[in-house]
Amino acid sequence: MLEVKAINAFNDNYIWCIQQSSSQLCVLVDPGDGKTCIDYIEQQKLQLTDILITHHHADHIGGVDALRDYAANQGWPLTVYGPATEALHVSDIKLVEGQQVSLFQGLLPLDVVDLPGHTKGHIGYVTNQWLFCGDTLFSGGCGRLFEGTPEQMLTSLNKLKALGDHTLVFCAHEYTLANLEFARTIEPNNSQLNDYIERVIALRQQQKRTVPSTIGLEKQINPFLRSHLAQVKVGAEEKSGLHLHSDVDVFASIRHLKDRF
Repeated sequence: MLEVKAINAFNDNYIWCIQQSSSQLCVLVDPGDGKTCIDYIEQQKLQLTDILITHHHADHIGGVDALRDYAANQGWPLTVYGPATEALHVSDIKLVEGQQVSLFQGLLPLDVVDLPGHTKGHIGYVTNQWLFCGDTLFSGGCGRLFEGTPEQMLTSLNKLKALGDHTLVFCAHEYTLANLEFARTIEPNNSQLNDYIERVIALRQQQKRTVPSTIGLEKQINPFLRSHLAQVKVGAEEKSGLHLHSDVDVFASIRHLKDRF
């Protein structure tokens, strides 16, 4: 049996640990903090076999070197997968869309998808039930455009929106409540959004995680997946004071507004 556990890091990062209960083998996704991961591995009596990297930011790759040293000291073979065009110094195998990573002796095949926008070379890892999307898609939001363009990010999000509604979204940060507070300024009359905000407030008051989300939920409440809808266009125009012509215009306007929210 494979399961995904969250390792809390820094202020609001989630490092995802995919574990096989029968063997105690594990895979880490975007381990920005090596010590926190090593502590978790030792507490759970796990063996690290692989690391998946989505992009080059330090809070996603900062722990790789420490984990390499730790695995070497334990005598464990370790393979690090990452995007073909960034974080090259930490990756053993460089990936692009169309390739596949096979983990746990073939039990977990992951398709690689290119997701430029947050960074130019950002990638994600997808199964028929799980999505590890780094900083591309958040619950209720999306990543800032540090390197990519609105067109690139919207294309990336549309790829993810096409996944099955049941797909669990394992994003890398606990940004949900702030994202939803902004989303409500764009769609104040979205009843599903307003209901979800109440659920998220209750979870955070109990210091519980709000992720993973699902693709189906995000399509209902996330304005960055809804820029094609008339009510989102109206909300963006009212907030920005601009006349927006295309889905990309709407997306870019919402991203600009969120940056200043």
